[in-house]
Amino acid sequence: MPHKVILDVDTGTDDAVALMFAALHPDIELVAATTVHGNVPVENCTENTLRTFDYVGVSVPVYQGMSSPLTRADYPIPRSQRGPSRVHGEYLDIPPSKSKAQSQHAVDFLIEYYMSGQGDDTVLIPVGSMTNVAMAIRQEPRIVEHIPEIVIMGGGHEVGNVTPSAEANIWRDPEGARVLFHTGVKKITLVPLDATHRALVSLDDCRKLRALGTPAAEAAAIFTERRIEAYDAVQPMSRKGAAPVHDALCTAYIVDPSVLKDVHHCFVDVETFGELTVGRTVCDIQNRTGKDPNCYVALDADEPKFVKLLMETLGRKAG
Repeated sequence: MPHKVILDVDTGTDDAVALMFAALHPDIELVAATTVHGNVPVENCTENTLRTFDYVGVSVPVYQGMSSPLTRADYPIPRSQRGPSRVHGEYLDIPPSKSKAQSQHAVDFLIEYYMSGQGDDTVLIPVGSMTNVAMAIRQEPRIVEHIPEIVIMGGGHEVGNVTPSAEANIWRDPEGARVLFHTGVKKITLVPLDATHRALVSLDDCRKLRALGTPAAEAAAIFTERRIEAYDAVQPMSRKGAAPVHDALCTAYIVDPSVLKDVHHCFVDVETFGELTVGRTVCDIQNRTGKDPNCYVALDADEPKFVKLLMETLGRKAG
């Protein structure tokens, strides 16, 4: 039986690759995509998500969600986050969508879906700001009893990307992220920058993707080439001409958990007050707090296995 998943996305370039992977892999049933503020405004996220599904020829319901953080109405924006991102732009570089989003709000959909019992075997994968999931838990706390696992792309143990201490998905709504770690979900798996930065996709990989000749592979090459250009310019990785495709590592984990390496079961929390550290994901790898573990944290990844999974999956055509 395929693994049922819901992707909660702030669709820019890496979310789009994750969406295509989940929609096309034969061992995943993508139940829905919910959109949230993050890489771009939520309206753009929704349009980008619809564009992605239309481009590869799949029909997946899309629900638009929260447009701002759980509690922070006035949040200072770091210089690196002002204006359209070089990594994502305002809209994905593929044709505008023809399909439409669902009328139901994403938060209402999540509550209804999981509380109905349909979601007892559906993994929830938030790869943007955590606001939709946190709001659903706030409005209906019993929802956590019906979510078998949450797989989060976010945070960093030793790495930040929006501030020296914080990763963007957690930083954009630290209070929302904190809700997830404190509400007793059966299993949380965190895929932070430490892992995603060890699973890079290169320009040579992009050439191989194009050679596959499918819409998904072509789109992934377009998005990843943009990422590589931006990362080489402003956030160089361990080697030039390669960049992480963060969110797709979470979908790869669903079909092959061994793609994540150096996994620790530990207590994780989010800093919400520190002047210099707000949004930092605190992973108590060495058990300094003595608190019970609430999360599995991956600090490494198998790059060749990840790239192979991308090639095999994005080389498929819909239908």
